[in-house]
Amino acid sequence: MEGTPPEETRSEVQMPAEARVETEVPEESEIQVPRQRARDDNTVYVGKKGTMGYVLAVVTQFNNGASEVTIKARGKLISRAVDVAEIVRHRFMPNSKIQDILISTEELTSEDGSRTKVSSIEIKIQK
Repeated sequence: MEGTPPEETRSEVQMPAEARVETEVPEESEIQVPRQRARDDNTVYVGKKGTMGYVLAVVTQFNNGASEVTIKARGKLISRAVDVAEIVRHRFMPNSKIQDILISTEELTSEDGSRTKVSSIEIKIQK
């Protein structure tokens, strides 16, 4: 029978008792949950990826229950952060509003020790 695939054979392998590992689950009081900063959870850092990737990140934050998302960028990427905020506002969430825009200058130290000033922006969007 040329047109039919061969039948699969399946065998179950049992693990010997000495190979099994018992694990203890700690009680709730023993579990340590790291503290999370709410501000960083709802922050999207704009980098060199495509604009729509950051738009998706912002919309996802809102869909996960965030009432406010902050978009941050530095230097030449400031214009991309503005694009992200505008695309979110006009195409995906027309009822959202820009709550605040903060601009500042950050001083960065390079590996050789020289200091460079870089502009930065934070755009806060509210649902």
